[in-house]
Amino acid sequence: MVQLWFFTSIGFSFIAWGIVTARYVWPELRLRPRAEALRPLLMLHSFRFIGLAFLVPGVVSPDLPATFAHSAAYGDIIAATLALLALISLPSAAGVVSAWIFSLWGSADLLNAFYQANRAGLVPGQLGATYFIPTLVVPLLLITHGLTFRVLMQHQPKPAMQESRHLA
Repeated sequence: MVQLWFFTSIGFSFIAWGIVTARYVWPELRLRPRAEALRPLLMLHSFRFIGLAFLVPGVVSPDLPATFAHSAAYGDIIAATLALLALISLPSAAGVVSAWIFSLWGSADLLNAFYQANRAGLVPGQLGATYFIPTLVVPLLLITHGLTFRVLMQHQPKPAMQESRHLA
């Protein structure tokens, strides 16, 4: 029954963050140039260092499977680092490439964490104070990875100055 409540919490989080994203986030980002739309998404993901909490005794149960804890913590710190690298290199082409690398890594890391948790037989109580990460934060991160991919795949019109010179 505990697993049911855990996954129900995750499901409701996806629904709530999906509504917030559709109503408030995407309408603000969709009209911005690529680099400007990516910046707030990358800033959000720069906080993924919080996944290091999976390695802190007392924050998590000593029974938390080490394979899950290490994979989730190190995957998150790599994702946070990649997000920061992309953020500082925008709006250059290297920044766009970095954003692709970040979002591919970051979304794969989150999906891998779900896989590792299932494979290790994780019980929600083993998460201790980090319970909020998979139930509140991970759904938001996955949704914003979807937005990041959407922004990266959008056609970027030429700046108005280039168009006016081309017409002259």
